[in-house]
Amino acid sequence: MNQLVNKSVLVTGASSGIGAVYADRFAKRGYDLVLVARDRTRMEALAERLRRETGVAVDILQADLTDAGELAQVEERLRSDAHISILLNNAGVSTASSFADQSPDEVAKIINLNITALTRLTSAVAPRFAKTGDGAIINISSVVGLAPEFGMTIYGATKAFVLFLTQGLHLELGPKGVYVQAVLPASTRTEIWERAGWDMNAVPPTMEVDELVDAALVGFDRHETVTIPSLPDADQWKTFDTARQSMISNFNQVHAAARYHLAS
Repeated sequence: MNQLVNKSVLVTGASSGIGAVYADRFAKRGYDLVLVARDRTRMEALAERLRRETGVAVDILQADLTDAGELAQVEERLRSDAHISILLNNAGVSTASSFADQSPDEVAKIINLNITALTRLTSAVAPRFAKTGDGAIINISSVVGLAPEFGMTIYGATKAFVLFLTQGLHLELGPKGVYVQAVLPASTRTEIWERAGWDMNAVPPTMEVDELVDAALVGFDRHETVTIPSLPDADQWKTFDTARQSMISNFNQVHAAARYHLAS
């Protein structure tokens, strides 16, 4: 029985992997669902199971979020559907090739889905959430956004954007009652590896999707702004963030730092 009347979650990339598991978990919490992905067949199978097992209402929006027209339809649903109280930006794409080997079209595809679509969907729902003083936005980032050493330059750059966007929105929307969370998975067992063209024999040990999502939801319940499920020591993130914040007061200087002065 649905105990959260008029509350629903819109999940992008909902047909498999992280999105599908999030849909399962939120349905079991009593939320209705709006599933968004390209694969209607998979979404219909997931929707049928969740309706049967949990009794929640599940709507399906088949959409390619890199298509401007289809993206606009999802944006309009977020603007107009007051039942949607959580946006889960999960859809994303990667590639196994290096930046020098990627074509401009491949680079644009990654940016269009990982940044443009995510930002437009967030922009569509944020004003409504801010006006009502509630709602939540969950953005799936990645630890790759903190580690250029991993060599996934464009993918990592898009995920660094997602992290920064989340932190900025936390400062802007948090005081208005809107909760914004960035989830930074490490290697997770999803189809993104094969779709990106990785040799699965070369993929590092990966976390199971269920464990990743369940840990991320612990962070959600704690209202963490940044959740890194694979990080054993939370103080490492706190130290990292404290070091960043300690530099802020030194950024606004009217003269270049002495270390950049030419010797006379």
